[in-house]
Amino acid sequence: MTSILAFTLFAIVASITPGPTNILVLTNSSRFGLAKSWPLILGSCSAAALIVLLTGFGLGGLLLEYSLLKEVMAWSGALWLTWMSWKLSQSDLELDSKEVMVIAGWKSGALLQIINPKTWMMALAVSSIFLGGSRWIETAMLAGIFFLVAIPCLICWAYLGVSSKKWFKSPRQQLWFNRGLSLMLLFSVWWSMWLDMV
Repeated sequence: MTSILAFTLFAIVASITPGPTNILVLTNSSRFGLAKSWPLILGSCSAAALIVLLTGFGLGGLLLEYSLLKEVMAWSGALWLTWMSWKLSQSDLELDSKEVMVIAGWKSGALLQIINPKTWMMALAVSSIFLGGSRWIETAMLAGIFFLVAIPCLICWAYLGVSSKKWFKSPRQQLWFNRGLSLMLLFSVWWSMWLDMV
């Protein structure tokens, strides 16, 4: 029971603290609303829980064994998030439905986690710190807990984005807010890359 409580607190901290996923959810909800951000939230949470599951089953060890794989994932993720940041900073606030699906869709959320080395490192920490004994059952349980904890954490970020419309009422204010968030996303990505290299 103590281990589950400790893991739940770990999952809350991992999910609620600022990072590329949180900023992307904040940006999407401020721009497209809460309803259109649900696929992004569910995709992110599902993929993160799946990574916890796969890592607990031993797949995460590949990242430790093959550093080139980690490098490819890191650079792929950084480039994809850079493109996403540029897309979100575009001056046209009215994107068509196809563009919204690319930026705020389930696949975007899942892909963000799959190519994000930080998600894999978090999952490796879960595997080494919180798992013991009956790994299959415990791993599945921790992945489920992580999923259930991550959803309300990302919803908090989504509500923050939706409520920003009360503060930034004119299209021009909203545009500059979105550009600021896009810069934050860009900064968080390349700051993480720089920290990983030094």
